[in-house]
Amino acid sequence: MAEKINVEEILSKYGQRIESQISTSKVSSGDYSNQYVKFRNEMSSELGRYERWCQSLGNIFKIKVSEKDSLAMQKFLQTAHLDVEPSQALTLSFMGFLVTFLAGFLISIGIFLIKGMNDFANFPILFFSLILIFSIFIFYFLNKYPSRLANKWRLKASSQLVPAILYVVVYMRHTANLEKAIAFAAENLQPPLSLDFRKVFYDVQIGKFSTIKESLDNYLSTWKDYGPEFVEGFHLIEASLFEPDNERRIQTLEKALKVVLDGVYDRMLKFTHEVRSPLNNVYMLGVVLPTLALALLPLASAMIGNLFKWYHIFILFNLIIPFFVFYLTERILENRPGGYGETSLLEKNPLYPKYVSKKPYLIAGLISLPFVILGILPLIFQMFDFSLFGISSNLSLGFLGIENIASELFFDFKGSGFSKGAFGIGAIILSLFLPLGIALFFSISSRYKTKDLIIERTKTKQLEEEFNSSLFQLGNRLGNGVPAEMAFGKVAEISQSQRTSDFFRLVNFNVQRNGMSVEKAIFDSRRGAINLYPSELIATSMKILIESSKKGLKIAAVSLMSISEYLNNIKKINTRLNDMLAEIVSDMKSNMTFLAPFLSGIVVGLSVMITTILNRLNLATLGQSGISITGGISNILEIFNLENMIAPYYLQVFIGFYLIEIIFILTGTLVTIDSGEDRLERTNKIGKNLSVGILLYLIVSFIGTILLYVLSSVVVGGFS
Repeated sequence: MAEKINVEEILSKYGQRIESQISTSKVSSGDYSNQYVKFRNEMSSELGRYERWCQSLGNIFKIKVSEKDSLAMQKFLQTAHLDVEPSQALTLSFMGFLVTFLAGFLISIGIFLIKGMNDFANFPILFFSLILIFSIFIFYFLNKYPSRLANKWRLKASSQLVPAILYVVVYMRHTANLEKAIAFAAENLQPPLSLDFRKVFYDVQIGKFSTIKESLDNYLSTWKDYGPEFVEGFHLIEASLFEPDNERRIQTLEKALKVVLDGVYDRMLKFTHEVRSPLNNVYMLGVVLPTLALALLPLASAMIGNLFKWYHIFILFNLIIPFFVFYLTERILENRPGGYGETSLLEKNPLYPKYVSKKPYLIAGLISLPFVILGILPLIFQMFDFSLFGISSNLSLGFLGIENIASELFFDFKGSGFSKGAFGIGAIILSLFLPLGIALFFSISSRYKTKDLIIERTKTKQLEEEFNSSLFQLGNRLGNGVPAEMAFGKVAEISQSQRTSDFFRLVNFNVQRNGMSVEKAIFDSRRGAINLYPSELIATSMKILIESSKKGLKIAAVSLMSISEYLNNIKKINTRLNDMLAEIVSDMKSNMTFLAPFLSGIVVGLSVMITTILNRLNLATLGQSGISITGGISNILEIFNLENMIAPYYLQVFIGFYLIEIIFILTGTLVTIDSGEDRLERTNKIGKNLSVGILLYLIVSFIGTILLYVLSSVVVGGFS
């Protein structure tokens, strides 16, 4: 009796042979469970920190979350790949609020006990109110943190949606295998989208879904609101598997890529039209109006008296308004569509260690420290007694050798302690060094960290632009039946004037002289041509060439031409989108680096003029001098008590800090609008914009201070 045929053995025996013949990718989906877990843990320390907090403080007690809120929170947690339950996230938010509130309450009670319980006025109401507001902010921040992480993840992943569709389409043109196509895309895409594709396999391997299609459809549901064209494109790819005719199948795949490209363009076009008005509102409400209001502060502080202090300005202009601007810009960025932006991963750049190095901060700190010391010099002279060294705290301007102002005080302190501050022209000029030192620290460190990385990125982009035409020529040669081993040499001869010719010439040299295969000639760890050209586009294109050439030269030629056509299309779309965004970005940049610093500098000069006039007239003393003044004028004169005014020293310092914060926030917003989640570009632009904006502010402040000081002195008879 014949031995009974074992179906599983036959499938195993011949399935491996067939797979070895048709497989065009070395990706194995069998180990994606471990890959996903390992890759996820390495992706972001920020996610790990938040998870640890949730799994520690979030487990102290359980807070029941409504079903609606739980579903919304679970969606954000899933998008950000956080291993956290919605109840843990909410408990962490509540614990943050409770700890902050109790700490502030206990400190307030301690201050009240120290000052004396007999008078309720000793209770620090302002401090307690700020702690209460800060506690609410902590709750809001922690409660929205999963949403912010998910949005950050989405912005970075969305810039890779089009390449993801491209890799799947290029693969499935010659092999109609959805699972292998997704694995190929996961291998060649950069994080975070590659992690999303790995999770598609991970969910199948842990038993959450039974098939790749079910897992993929579940993942696509997370993009239905942010990238519907991406979802539609993948559904067309899935539909191509059911086409009986190969030509119609390829047309469906090409249609999927076109749908994504057109959808990205249409959504970004709509976004550019809608974002202009919100950005203008942010600038007017968060920059122009607060800056103009600063001009009234010196006079208002003199009239209101002790009700208006320097720390009120600090709280309003350095805490509340920047947070208000940050909140509005975050809401704007939530509406940014996906599919467009910078796709390169900073961590994979060979120069990335320089970006995370602490050395730039050390160098910037040593350079900026002398300026910071000069800026706080008035406070040092006010708080410490230097009479033992023969130095008076209230120096006169006589040491400058100018007789007309010899009697003027350099610092002009009106009282002891920080609360009274310095009113002299010398203190105001020295105060300019404090924001200068802070701005220099961030500007120098940012530009030092990113200078070489930006140069390398620019070179890589120029190389990729040239590579497009060379790729088309390579595809033509393969289509004409020229073997890949010879095609590289022919393309190198044609494109001698381009930088990419060196790449093709090196590949040809490795093949002809070193006897390497095309794969080794490109990807060999020691002599591979790709080592000298660190471009993801070039590497991926060459991988597609090598893998598709296993199915034949015609298929390899079609694959390369498809990539070339894709690059042409995406270049046209990027050019059009850059043109549309250029006006918005240019307007906001000019407002941020020119108008706001210019207006702020004028405000500093006006505050100096007002203070100088009131200081010289000394109206409060005049009202109490016994001179006969009729009516209620004497009461009006008593209002202008200079000691109750906010010193221009504090005003200038707080304006400088305010500008630095605004430049940080608006620069990050503009970079995100233009390039998506691009840390390298954001850091570099912050350094440049701080240099331009703060330098202009300090120049205008210095010139305005000197001119208006001299003018006010002449008007009230300060110069003889």
